[in-house]
Amino acid sequence: MSKPRFAVIGAGPGGLAIAGHLALLGHRVTLFNRTAERITDIRQRGGVRLTGVVEGTGRIELVTSDIGQALESVKTVIVVVPAFAHGDVAKRCSPYLRAGQTILLMPGRTGGAIEFARVLETMGVDKTVTVAEAQTILHTCRPGTQEGEVVVFSTKQHIPVASLPASKTDAVLELIAPVFPQFTKAESVLETSMGNVGAILHPAPTLLNVGWIETLRTQFLHYYEGITQSVADFIEQLDQERLAVAHSMGAEVLSVKEWLAAVYGVQGMSLHDAIQQNNAYRDIYAPKTIQHRYVYEDVPTGLVPMASLGKALGVDTPCMDVIIKLASFVCGVDFQAQGRTANKLGVTGLDREGLRHFVERYRC
Repeated sequence: MSKPRFAVIGAGPGGLAIAGHLALLGHRVTLFNRTAERITDIRQRGGVRLTGVVEGTGRIELVTSDIGQALESVKTVIVVVPAFAHGDVAKRCSPYLRAGQTILLMPGRTGGAIEFARVLETMGVDKTVTVAEAQTILHTCRPGTQEGEVVVFSTKQHIPVASLPASKTDAVLELIAPVFPQFTKAESVLETSMGNVGAILHPAPTLLNVGWIETLRTQFLHYYEGITQSVADFIEQLDQERLAVAHSMGAEVLSVKEWLAAVYGVQGMSLHDAIQQNNAYRDIYAPKTIQHRYVYEDVPTGLVPMASLGKALGVDTPCMDVIIKLASFVCGVDFQAQGRTANKLGVTGLDREGLRHFVERYRC
């Protein structure tokens, strides 16, 4: 019996890593990227070169900038783009999606599956199309020295996945877990969305180190050097707010320190200790500019929805509010206005039980 075929949307490092890895495992893979120039070398080479903990060149069956062509004859679509592009990808996909297809956002960040499904609803997409989200991306990776090459530092050990509605999660895992057993069942997208640790680990250290980032002669490691003890202490306060919001909606999520243990197998007396012991972070450098996804993605699609949902549920989030405002002031962008607020996600006015009913029984 032939192995299933996958479409991967997005040719950044994460998209290339999952496409190449799937191909190395013997699956037929279609790779789509909106900008044709970015995938020219991959098309000419015929595959994606992975180095690190995953080695080899995964041969890609079809490399295209035609979204209709990419979605043809595939059952599972994996979307690996910055979360602020989820709405645009949903619009682009909508004319070509067919009954029975599954879309997995990797990751959804916070509210990704809800936003994606709501866009499909407005576009009149068949109700049997399933939208799901992963709590994080599978590979810790960065671009290699050549186009179409990715260095994989680590593959995560545990990644919760949930669908919208939650009743379809088992069906989603039947498609992806046989390939990558790291994907496990989450109770609902409340768990995967509030499990978004990127919103905790990325924006605050970036903004608190903006002086070093904008000093051109300086290059430093985001986790090992950018997250000092004081920065780690602030991150833990941010994380406590995330956990409080999650608790208010009945979602069970891991603290960042617990997440590092579950995903990377690292332990530490404190968050700072755990980060310092994570070998997967040894070569992760800080952004070279403040105009980076650590701010432009993780603030509007991470901290903004968390804080907005917190306010709707009566949970104060002063640390999140500070980082959202600081990011807006430093970047000259109103991230609160741009972000996934409770109103934009269509959950304004829902209490704990209302939210749970929404994600368990949602129908686009």
